[in-house]
Amino acid sequence: MFTQKILIVLFLIPSAVNAEVHSLTLREALEIASRQNPDVTLARLDQQRAEEGIKVTRDPFVPKVYGGSGLAYTYGYPNSIEGNAPSLFEARTDMALYNRPKSYLVASARETARGLQSGAQAKADEVAYQAADMFLNASEAEREVETISNQVPSLQQVVRAMGAGVNGGSELPVELKRARVNLAVSQQKLESTALDRDYYEMMLAVLLGYPAADRVKPVSSDVSLPVVPATEDEAADMALRNNRELRQMQSNVLARELDLRSYKAARLPQIDLVAQYALFARYNYVNYFQKFQRNNFQIGASIKIPFLIGSESQGLAEQALTDMQKIRIQMDQTRNRIITETRRSYQQWKKAESMRDLVRMQLDLAREQLTVFLAQNAEGRVPIRTVEQARLDESDRWIDFYQAETQVKRAQLAILREMGTLMMAMRAGPEERQP
Repeated sequence: MFTQKILIVLFLIPSAVNAEVHSLTLREALEIASRQNPDVTLARLDQQRAEEGIKVTRDPFVPKVYGGSGLAYTYGYPNSIEGNAPSLFEARTDMALYNRPKSYLVASARETARGLQSGAQAKADEVAYQAADMFLNASEAEREVETISNQVPSLQQVVRAMGAGVNGGSELPVELKRARVNLAVSQQKLESTALDRDYYEMMLAVLLGYPAADRVKPVSSDVSLPVVPATEDEAADMALRNNRELRQMQSNVLARELDLRSYKAARLPQIDLVAQYALFARYNYVNYFQKFQRNNFQIGASIKIPFLIGSESQGLAEQALTDMQKIRIQMDQTRNRIITETRRSYQQWKKAESMRDLVRMQLDLAREQLTVFLAQNAEGRVPIRTVEQARLDESDRWIDFYQAETQVKRAQLAILREMGTLMMAMRAGPEERQP
């Protein structure tokens, strides 16, 4: 068993040496998350791939030039090889001049890329919300650890006082046991909260794109958030206007509409530009033509008129129409979800504010009670255990207040996320946040 522990410690030493602690403010954490988070990076790569796909769909409208040689041994009349007469050098080019199906596909690719851009922004907003929420958790845990750490010395003092009182016969043994239980409870809370703090700091580091061995320490536990709209209706309307998921769905609908037009345009004529140059060898032609011309050039248009196009275009058009119907249904579901979640977050914010005010009143009462007991203890009217119990109650009320304040800010973050203004609000200065 001892050998196994040594091996575990030796295994963990390299990761501990390479681990870093990053002390960041909330704004810095969100900025780093928007740049380094793996999910955001993947979403942006998808967007980049879609933008490169536009070049693929535009390829028919870009002139292409091919050069080479058609040089060949000729016996008899110089026949054409692969559609071209034998030549020392030849060059060909072609491009689409009028091709409505391809034009619609190019427009569809652009709209798809625009939708993926909105999707990447939506992913960045979601990651920013997760990072902000984890930042609040880490900040709350840090303050709780500090508060409970301040409790432990006082409780240890009570245990010593109760032990002396029991030995002197002035206190009952049950009071000593109660003091020890209170001390054990605080020590257990301290250990548990410290573990939670380490977990939140680790998860925050992962969200920001750092290795899991790193930790992100909140620089300031007093997180300042912007003011949310005054009413639920304002918040819901803004959420519908700014929601990037809806924008992506709208782009997807437009892209499918353009695909549908492309399939329906398959019956339209198509015109291509064609051009060719060939450098002929005299020995291939001098015996067959009275006049030899070394340089030869042709340019023109290739016109293709579809008469029977098969069933593929019709099938693809029906599939595109079905996709459009599905996306529109999903858009209605998304709108309903946005409205309900925004209103629910707004109501949760109001409830959290009300609870915070109540906890604040309880905290003020506990502080006043501690002040009274301290004065009475100085006069010898109240024993030290009563004072320390009141001090413990005050610390518990502080923890309750920290938690209530975190719930208020968490509800604010949820509202800002639904409205799509979280990153913009965090980047703005304090003076720009005023309503």
